[in-house]
Amino acid sequence: MKVGALTVEPVYDGYGQEPAREVLTRPGVSDAWSCHEHLLDESGRLRLELGGFLVRTGDRVILVDAGVGTIDNDKYHGGQFLESLRGLGVDPWDVTDVVFTHLHFDHVGWATKKGHVVFPEATYRVHRADWAHFVESPDADPGAVHKLFPLTERLETFEHDTTLAPGFDVRHLPGHTPGTAVYVVSSEGERALLLGDVAHAPVELTDPAWEAVFDLDPVAARKVRADLVRAVTDRPDLLAAAHFPPGRLITVDGERRFTPLEKE
Repeated sequence: MKVGALTVEPVYDGYGQEPAREVLTRPGVSDAWSCHEHLLDESGRLRLELGGFLVRTGDRVILVDAGVGTIDNDKYHGGQFLESLRGLGVDPWDVTDVVFTHLHFDHVGWATKKGHVVFPEATYRVHRADWAHFVESPDADPGAVHKLFPLTERLETFEHDTTLAPGFDVRHLPGHTPGTAVYVVSSEGERALLLGDVAHAPVELTDPAWEAVFDLDPVAARKVRADLVRAVTDRPDLLAAAHFPPGRLITVDGERRFTPLEKE
């Protein structure tokens, strides 16, 4: 994705498959997926791309999210992140910043490996609310604590919307998790919004009333999504979510549609 003078490059780690009708629903509609079967496989599963994004700005080499790691089970298949990164000409020690949209397992997989930090020269950044929820809370998931605690000495948390690097800003949009963040890449009047899991599938952007079982606060998540959709529909902004190809929201014959970038 070209954004003015900057480039946003996907870093592929693998894929996941979730039963669509169990994880994404439309309240009040008995089978909302009946109109979107083309997005599912023959077993009714939704494919989720896994990985992150690479942004280079000035002397900064920034990773947005870090894939699912070496997990390989019946739903999630990772393991390709570092190879993909090297294919973009970047080795782990070249990365200056790792920023997280949130701290769910499929976004932090390559943050550490066997208790060791994977990107040894990087500063790791996340919203303070997510760190508190996933790592410091008395009922934090032990798996998350084990994965993330080794980052402590290289960690910087933020609590306010701010600029983290030239053309690279963060906005706090809680709902999916308490500290969910969207990263805005901007250059020469163009923008790309790296959404993380504000939406897991295009249907949540064309109709933000959908609900995902992964959202910790479904009411807040719906509001965040609806506000975002209103702000970006029929604008040139690129939308890059974590689990499906990037595109734009446009109105055609009075209907909101998500148009993948690859089809433009």
